[in-house]
Amino acid sequence: MNEKKWVSVWGNAVSVAENRPERYAKDITIRYPIHIPFAGEALRLTFDNYCGTEPVTLDKVTVFYGGHFYPVLFGGDRPARIGAGEQIVSDPLSVDLTEGEVIQVSFYLKDFTQMRSVVFTCGPLSEGMYANGDETERKHISIDTSRSTHLFYFLSNVSVLTAKENRTIVCYGDSITAQDWPDYLALRCFEKGHCNTAIIRRATSGSRILREYHCLTYESYGLKGSNRFHHEVPTDGADTVIIQQGINDIIHPVGEQVNVFRPMSDLPSVEELIDGLKTYIAQARGFGYKVYVGTLLPMGGWRTDAPFRQEMRHAYNDFIRTTDLINGCIDFDAALRDPERPDWFLPKYDSGDHLHPSADGYRRMAQEIPDELLR
Repeated sequence: MNEKKWVSVWGNAVSVAENRPERYAKDITIRYPIHIPFAGEALRLTFDNYCGTEPVTLDKVTVFYGGHFYPVLFGGDRPARIGAGEQIVSDPLSVDLTEGEVIQVSFYLKDFTQMRSVVFTCGPLSEGMYANGDETERKHISIDTSRSTHLFYFLSNVSVLTAKENRTIVCYGDSITAQDWPDYLALRCFEKGHCNTAIIRRATSGSRILREYHCLTYESYGLKGSNRFHHEVPTDGADTVIIQQGINDIIHPVGEQVNVFRPMSDLPSVEELIDGLKTYIAQARGFGYKVYVGTLLPMGGWRTDAPFRQEMRHAYNDFIRTTDLINGCIDFDAALRDPERPDWFLPKYDSGDHLHPSADGYRRMAQEIPDELLR
């Protein structure tokens, strides 16, 4: 009898929604497509209300696969309640999954629900939808009553019961990782036949290693590392984490005379920033993971670009390139910078804001991951 284990095939961080008057929803179905990289014989879903301050009730959850809707239960029942700051894992759903297929996870929120635990992600594999009413058992939802979204609410992990040789790589970071490169890496695994490896992301836009905002205006910029890493990174079947974070610690502080919420006292020293990264590394080692760290990308031309910030970025990157605390450096900076102006992106890799890569830049980042990590 072949040994089986649970392995995550899809995942997101859970962060804080931007606080708006319409932050509650009612009578709404949310649906997410999940790409299955390898075969399995059962599914289980994790729903997370880590950032919520009120309970959430999932009135109905379904999985659509192979032309059929399957009910998802929690302790043998539906609906399911998630307490504030808590998460729940579904009962295993027995279903024979085929490599390369897509399932649809849908859940219905009947009554007013605080939509606070959420993350924004995008990429070729990362788009969901929401619809009016209970559409959890409708294959084709009308475009008149639905809309696409890149906001992923509550659903934080999908795991498959699968062969023991299958495994997961966790991509951890901020908005750059919340955007396209992990999806391009997942596509690269599929195209190259590395079908025993799943790529998941744990990334939140605006987040920093050492700080977080506690004001209503900026709380959606995400949790700091000490409130994130231990919660997000332990993952079914994972053996490797790729960390790419630190740029927001450098670029956010501007001084109270410019923005009262962004004092220069928030600017860490390079040593403090490196110590924060070392904390990540130590935790990841405690999980039994291999650790790879990506260098910070060029930021020349970004609105808070300044020589002292570039000096910090270079010093931080030098540590990543030379430390023996990690299994390897992934030099995203060297791959995307302009050789003529190394503090700037090569133009084709710049999205236009001089901080986030273009689609070509994200593809280039995915290509930088060593092939041996993916086997």
